[in-house]
Amino acid sequence: MSTSLLPVVGPDSPETRSIIIVQKAKLKDQHLTCEFTEQRDEESPARAFAVTCQEQVHPDLPHALSRLVPHLCLLTEQLTETPDYWPSDDEELPPCFASFTVTGFSMGKNQGGVTLIGQRELTNGRVLNLTTPYQSFDDEQSSYAYAGLLETTLATALVEVEAALRGKCTDYRQLELAFSS
Repeated sequence: MSTSLLPVVGPDSPETRSIIIVQKAKLKDQHLTCEFTEQRDEESPARAFAVTCQEQVHPDLPHALSRLVPHLCLLTEQLTETPDYWPSDDEELPPCFASFTVTGFSMGKNQGGVTLIGQRELTNGRVLNLTTPYQSFDDEQSSYAYAGLLETTLATALVEVEAALRGKCTDYRQLELAFSS
């Protein structure tokens, strides 16, 4: 029997929606593992949770994480920026990103920055784990020219993580069994 996370994090209706603040999120084998706090309302004390969702995530979450790949590559100095480096939101990532995956992230205090976590599949099939240095969103001394774009792209991923925590997942449809005689 599968239990839903919905009773854990509270109602999802707009008038009674709880407040979720994500600290860490990781995607492995299409399952979300997340550390977050939840408050019933702004006056309530925050409750801390660490969960692994048993349902497979909706395809929107891996897509949102994939949009962070260009940032992972620049921040870890895996690739250098080219004129066609940044894809638009609706197009696929260019082939130069094919061996890279963002598997998760860790938010800074008050969600003022992020550390991206990812992988690069090497030509021999082995995996290189990558972790970016912490990147602040509002650091005026920042050497990362795309901090604002990173924050905007990450905000989309955070929306998808929260949606997954509230029950947005892949629909399971069992196929009918066909027996041949």
